[in-house]
Amino acid sequence: MTSDHSPAPRVLALSSWVGFGHVGLSAAAPALQALGAQVTQLPTVILSNHPGWPHVAGRQVPVDQLDAMVEALAANGWLTRQDTVLTGYLPSPDHVDLAVRLVSRLKAEGVRVVVDPVLGDDPKGLYLPLPVADALRDRLLPLADVITPNRFELEWLSGRPAGTVDQAVGAARGLADTVIVTSPPAPEGKTGVIAVTADGAERWLVDRRDGVPNGVGDVFAGLIAGGLPVARAMGHLTALIDASLNAPHLKVAESAVDWTAAPPLQPEAPQEF
Repeated sequence: MTSDHSPAPRVLALSSWVGFGHVGLSAAAPALQALGAQVTQLPTVILSNHPGWPHVAGRQVPVDQLDAMVEALAANGWLTRQDTVLTGYLPSPDHVDLAVRLVSRLKAEGVRVVVDPVLGDDPKGLYLPLPVADALRDRLLPLADVITPNRFELEWLSGRPAGTVDQAVGAARGLADTVIVTSPPAPEGKTGVIAVTADGAERWLVDRRDGVPNGVGDVFAGLIAGGLPVARAMGHLTALIDASLNAPHLKVAESAVDWTAAPPLQPEAPQEF
């Protein structure tokens, strides 16, 4: 991500935070930091751990507190000293409104906008209330330079089917300058991403693995927000997943020496899909 001659990427991230494990900000931030990025974190919810565990405690962070945090960052001269703003989990329409205000403010300063539209997944569908999903689609998505939906989110946001590669590419076009679809249609036993831009589409495939901890999508969105090309992000992510299989959480710190050194994963040739 960085070299001896380039400054550290600066990412302002607005998403969920957990005390144990690696999801939301607690996945994206340490992964970015391991690669040398500077990360400013604004938590939309604070939880003890991922809700998939038997016990969880925490609450949404009130929007007025987040507004105050934003203004404190601005008063200290840090708010607009960013390369990218990343939005992830937004639990209420008011949090979407906050994200829209923040993104609009930073976009006016030339800051790149990456939206990870955390809305739902197969087979459960939406796991946010419909007014939140509607607000994200109608108000926040149009401000994005890059979005990183999964296949379900792509269908929901576009209103189009994405059951085949051609359908997924068609559904992605027009949603943002760059749409990187995670868990897209893929051959049996495979998964990966498809990146769609005005110049075309590329696909990266990896073997589907069992025992993958939560937080992979959060790390991927963070790496993209940090300015990594998809090939490098996929190389790092695949190595991190391999080091973390069947663990209670992603081994972001424990395996950092290995996954941060992983080479890029090359895409398929366009004619192959």
